[in-house]
Amino acid sequence: MSIIFDNSLKTHHLSQVCDLAITDLKKLFQSHQRELQIYLTRLLRDADTAMDLTQETFLRVSEHASPDKANKVTHVRSYLYRVAHNLAIDHVRAQKRNPIAGANDIPLDVIPNNSPSPEQIVGGQSELEYVRRALDELPDKTRKIFILVRVEGLTYREAAEQLGISDSSVQKHVARAIAHVMKRMRESRS
Repeated sequence: MSIIFDNSLKTHHLSQVCDLAITDLKKLFQSHQRELQIYLTRLLRDADTAMDLTQETFLRVSEHASPDKANKVTHVRSYLYRVAHNLAIDHVRAQKRNPIAGANDIPLDVIPNNSPSPEQIVGGQSELEYVRRALDELPDKTRKIFILVRVEGLTYREAAEQLGISDSSVQKHVARAIAHVMKRMRESRS
């Protein structure tokens, strides 16, 4: 009788069968557990999952070995690796289907909080106020062009068409506005 191993929905039969019986699972575990775990760790890059799948490998093998029947396998070591490999493939597929499943294991205090601190918020509001004041100091046309390009996101060409001026004129007004705002920001920091 040949051992059949499970790979999700597919069932594979070992082609060649010899008379090696899997009866002493404890000895089998002691002989191959460490090397299978190393193999799975390298394959999955996750020692904890590798340990779980190593145990699952021997559990699957024990399900196929019954004390009253001798299950024949071509090569025990190859069979163990095949079962372990299939379990690893099933695990990776499950992770792809449900990538958030492992996220529950992460303690929340380890996840970095990237939201700004109250000091950063106040500092940002102060800088924004300096920018507003600097923009108010600009001539109306320059301020309007700067807002069209930098705030509303129009291209130089779109702003030029809307205002009936050349692209180069728009570029000059934007450059003038940026230079003025930067000068005022430097002055405010000193």
